[in-house]
Amino acid sequence: MDTRSPRALIVGTGIAGLATAMRLREAGWEPLLVERAARRRPAGYFVGLFETGRATAERMGVLDAIGNRFNPTSVTYDIDRTGRRRPSPGYGDLPGRPRLLLRGDIEAALYDAVAPRTEIRYGTTPTAVHEHPDGVDVTLRTTTGEDTADTVARFDLVVGADGLRSTVRRLVFGPDSGYLRPLHHIIGATILKDPVPGFRPQDGLVLAEPGRSAWVFPFADHRPGVLFNYRTDDEDAQFRRSPVESLRRAFGPEPTGPVLENLLQQFEQADDRLFDSTHQVVMPTWHTDRVVLVGDSAWCLTLYSGMGASTGLAGADLLGTSLLRNPDNLPRALREWEQRLRPFIFTQQTAGRAEGLTMFVPQNRRDLAVRRLTRTLTGNPVGRRAMRTLVAGKFKAKSIDIAAP
Repeated sequence: MDTRSPRALIVGTGIAGLATAMRLREAGWEPLLVERAARRRPAGYFVGLFETGRATAERMGVLDAIGNRFNPTSVTYDIDRTGRRRPSPGYGDLPGRPRLLLRGDIEAALYDAVAPRTEIRYGTTPTAVHEHPDGVDVTLRTTTGEDTADTVARFDLVVGADGLRSTVRRLVFGPDSGYLRPLHHIIGATILKDPVPGFRPQDGLVLAEPGRSAWVFPFADHRPGVLFNYRTDDEDAQFRRSPVESLRRAFGPEPTGPVLENLLQQFEQADDRLFDSTHQVVMPTWHTDRVVLVGDSAWCLTLYSGMGASTGLAGADLLGTSLLRNPDNLPRALREWEQRLRPFIFTQQTAGRAEGLTMFVPQNRRDLAVRRLTRTLTGNPVGRRAMRTLVAGKFKAKSIDIAAP
C-alpha cells in the first residue's frame, strides 16, 4: 500500500503560489515551490485587498501578519497640471474599504508561514512538462551563477502560479497569443524616493485626463508609490523607446506642470520600476487532469479590477478545499474547483474591463465629468452616503467569500 504523500510542483512564489503551497500542505500534499528569480522578489507596488481576500487570509491565519498600510491622516487630491488641487475620494474610500498594501506585504506573510515546512528552489524553471495518467514528468532547469543543470522529476500535480506570461501555461496549453486579451493600456510604476513638492508624504494624488492618468498611493510606514496609465493603439511602439520617453509622449504635447514633471523625473531616476502592457488571461479551461493554473496565470484580472491579490488567495484556498474533498479523484477535484470559481472570475474580469478601467483611466470627457460629479457629491456627508449607496452594487462581488467551505 502506497502511504506516501502526493507530490505537487508549484511554479511561482508570488501570492497565488505561496498560498497554494500552504493549502496543499494542509490538505496532506508535499509541495515543492520553484521560482525563476534567483532570490525573493522586492516588496513591489500597490495592491488593494477587498473582503474576498480578507476573508480568505483570515481563514488561512495570515490576515494579521498582512496588516494594513492605510494612513488615517491621508487626504487624496484630484490635481491638474497647474498644481490646482481639490479633495477627492481615495482608493481606501471605495465600498468595501479595501486594505491598502504592497504586494510584498501579502507575500511576506505567506512566506513566513510556508518556508519553514516547504522546499523552495530559486533560479529554477520548468522546460518540459509531460503528463501521464499516473503522474507528470517535469524537466526543471536550475541556474546557479554560470552553472545550469537539468533534472527530471515526477509529480502527482503541477500548479502554474507563474504570472501573466506563465511558462507552465505555455508548455501545457499553448502560446501566449491564444490567451492574452490586450486592454490597449500601458502602466508604469515605481516607489517614490522623495515627497511630491507641495504635498505631504501621506497624501494621495490623482491626475486624470482622457486616456491617461497618474496616481500617487500613500502608505503608512512606507514611501508612496506612483502609477502611470495611458491608452495606446500601438503597444509595440511603446517598447521601442525608453519607458520614460514613452510616458512623456503619452502625456504630451502639453506642458507637464510641476507635479507631473516631478513624478516623471522620479520614475526615470528610480532604481526599480515596472513598465508593461496590460492584458487579461482568457482561457476555456484552467486545468487538465494533473496540471492546473492559479492566479494571474489562469485569469489575470489586471490591476484595474483591484481583485488580483484577493483572487490569488481565494483560488488557492478553494483548490486546497477541493483536494481535501476529493482525496482519491484529482480530475474531479480540479473540475469542481473550476466550476465554482469560473463564474466569479468572469464577473471580476468584466468589471475590470469596464468600470475598473475607467476609474483608473477616464477614457473620454464623459468619464471625467462623472469623476468630477463624484468628487462634488462626496464633498459633504449627505452626498457621500448617497454615492456609497449608488456604487455599492458594483462592488458587491468583491465581498463574496467564494472560497468559503
